[in-house]
Amino acid sequence: MYDHQDEFSVLNSGLPLPDKIRSVHHLLKQRFPFLDRIAVAVYDAKTDLLKTYVHSSGEDQPLTLHDAVLSDSGSLQEILKKGRPRVLNDLDEFYGTSARITSVRYGASYTLPMYLNDVFFGFLFFNSYQKKVFDDTSLHYLDMLGHLLSLLVIHELSHTRTLLATVRTATDMAQHRDFETGAHLDRMANYARLVAREVAPKFKLSDEIVEHIFLFSPLHDIGKIGIPDTILLKPAKLTDAEFEMMKTHATKGTEIIDRMLENFGLTSLRHVDVLRNIALYHHEALNGSGYPYGLVGEGIPVEAKIVAVADVFDALTSARPYKEAWSNQRAFELLLNLAGEKFDPDCVAALISCREQIEAIQRRFHEDEMG
Repeated sequence: MYDHQDEFSVLNSGLPLPDKIRSVHHLLKQRFPFLDRIAVAVYDAKTDLLKTYVHSSGEDQPLTLHDAVLSDSGSLQEILKKGRPRVLNDLDEFYGTSARITSVRYGASYTLPMYLNDVFFGFLFFNSYQKKVFDDTSLHYLDMLGHLLSLLVIHELSHTRTLLATVRTATDMAQHRDFETGAHLDRMANYARLVAREVAPKFKLSDEIVEHIFLFSPLHDIGKIGIPDTILLKPAKLTDAEFEMMKTHATKGTEIIDRMLENFGLTSLRHVDVLRNIALYHHEALNGSGYPYGLVGEGIPVEAKIVAVADVFDALTSARPYKEAWSNQRAFELLLNLAGEKFDPDCVAALISCREQIEAIQRRFHEDEMG
């Protein structure tokens, strides 16, 4: 009666999403040996970027830490226009020899769009090094498993996005406090993603971690909700006592995040340590002069180092009632002067190496007179 083994029970397990995808890939490969890779790319509508997220390639890791403007890809846009998946049984015929995907020798590909409530969420790719391998039988199985995998991805990321949307709504309602404009949060989150992607090889950050740094970075100063207006909005320099109170926003932020996670039933949210580290440690400095704990060097989590550089750069290059906006070059020079003392040198160098992308982010998320 209980002899049957559910081969796909791994989908109900508590394993991380990449492990589930690798397990499903392993099972599918037993039936379809030609299947060499399953990969997920997620879409950010605000920037029109399609970003690599997770894959099942093992040691062979083509197309990682990569993003592309969706509107620049006519072939992928055609999938969305038709509202149907795409089967390419000979990539050489479709793309030609100059396409990026041919550099990793794939011969065939099946692309399935992912949707949440009719809103495009990203793509699921099934790739093979061989040509002419996707037939009706294999596509029947891949359709079923593809939609299950899509639901897993959506389930994981929608929890995070719901949490962030709730916090952003609360922040917008309190916007008159003016400690964070929406444009600032968008810019610094995208700067943080640029830096994270550039330093990913050194710090061994996966696409998934880079995406979560991008998603979680807007919550870096959430603890300022707990700071009195008399301090938060004070137009003059803070007294020593007031500054000590201001510094508590780092620990208050962690407390608020923990309460939110508990209230939302998301205490098991993946990479929640990245979220906590960003809120708690983004004001730490390499030389130990930061707060709240005076951590030194490698004792500071890399995600906090990344957000620190992104946050300060945007603060310097943004106009505020008490200051004019600095030029990007002037801000770069200050960060370079403080690299190794306050800021991680690799993170500073990574940001400066992305000048064109930074300018594009500034154009997309500029502030008007209302902030």
